Amino acid sequence: MSYETLRYDVEEHILTLTLNRPDKLNALTDQMLEELLDAFDAADADDDVRAIIVTGAGKAFCAGADLSGGGFTAPTNGDGVPRDRGGVIALRIFDSLKPVIGAINGAAVGVGASMTLPMDIRVSSTYGKFGFVYVRRGIVAEGASSWFLPRIVGIGTAMEWVATGKLVVADEARRAGLVRSVHTPGALLPAARSIAQEIVEHTAPVSVALSRRLLWEMAGEPHPMAAHRADSRAIAARRVSGDAAEGVSAFFEKRAPAFPDQVSDGLPDVFDSRARPTFS
Repeated sequence: MSYETLRYDVEEHILTLTLNRPDKLNALTDQMLEELLDAFDAADADDDVRAIIVTGAGKAFCAGADLSGGGFTAPTNGDGVPRDRGGVIALRIFDSLKPVIGAINGAAVGVGASMTLPMDIRVSSTYGKFGFVYVRRGIVAEGASSWFLPRIVGIGTAMEWVATGKLVVADEARRAGLVRSVHTPGALLPAARSIAQEIVEHTAPVSVALSRRLLWEMAGEPHPMAAHRADSRAIAARRVSGDAAEGVSAFFEKRAPAFPDQVSDGLPDVFDSRARPTFS
């Protein structure tokens, strides 16, 4: 895939998506937004991609929105309210069929911070900094961060970070649970690839995609019975799959599994019937 604001590199079933405007600290433009959406669509459709790493070129991950680029053209709801572009990105990552690992190499500010929240695992460079700086710009938390951030770090920490708009350094982010681990700059991508390789080498793609959806969807349910129902349907569907037969055979034969099922074949519908929320 060829993009102007991203690098799209697939190696050993791992896609590395690099935000690639280093002279602008990878600040988000309309073009980068559209290319990110297209890249995640392409990754979902490609069974060769088993895991995604998102990182930034140069010294920053993403310094927020590029304020020099003019307004953002977006669909509106019935009241004429334009969609927040950070939320558009966050919801697309949320819907990814492949696990997403954020390798935060430097400053992640504003939309640069909020876009990391729906990523499944985040690792940070020692130079990583997170800034939910909205109130310091006279706006409010965006990118659906009011939903994601408290679920990751707790309401108290989320409120402190959002209400102060302060920069959160890598070690504080690790202690709060926002990032899994902190690495020297040279060790950051190898650490992210190590996690991705663990997924690629040992797991069934359909099971990973379905498990990812179960975890995210159940985060908003008020009672564990919803999870029990969805889990039961998922287990019933997967138990009779080619993947399950191969997983058991590989275990008894003491060999690496070669799972036959592909994400492009579709995921079983395991959730209670409900309409997908829309922006309206």
